[in-house]
Amino acid sequence: MPSEVKPLSINSTYVVLDGSGNAVPVSVSDTFYEELNRTFGDFKDKRLVSQFNFDSDWGTWEMHPAGEEFVCLLSGQVDLILDQNGVENRLALETPGSYVIVPKGIWHTARVHQPSSVLFITPGEGTQNRPVQ
Repeated sequence: MPSEVKPLSINSTYVVLDGSGNAVPVSVSDTFYEELNRTFGDFKDKRLVSQFNFDSDWGTWEMHPAGEEFVCLLSGQVDLILDQNGVENRLALETPGSYVIVPKGIWHTARVHQPSSVLFITPGEGTQNRPVQ
């Protein structure tokens, strides 16, 4: 636990949750993911709480083999696209607070209909990416 409890911003400081119930603030920087790997290794039994702003469709599909991902719309409008057995399942997130739990091992991407802010809780271990075709 940090020595001083104070408000932080999800825009500049993400949080790593571990299997022991700890929450570790991690500052966002240009080298964030490299630092994350150095500090937390393979990310086994950990989840990343993060927030991203989008004004265009994602350029990649992603898949998390280690667990389910929580994806919550904070503002805007996006369609989360799940590739389920070769069929694209479009889930419209149109109201702030609406969310999807992406099943473990399911490829997913997003189509952005208006500038949007999205909160994620991601099981990062083994995450894979592939380009959107």
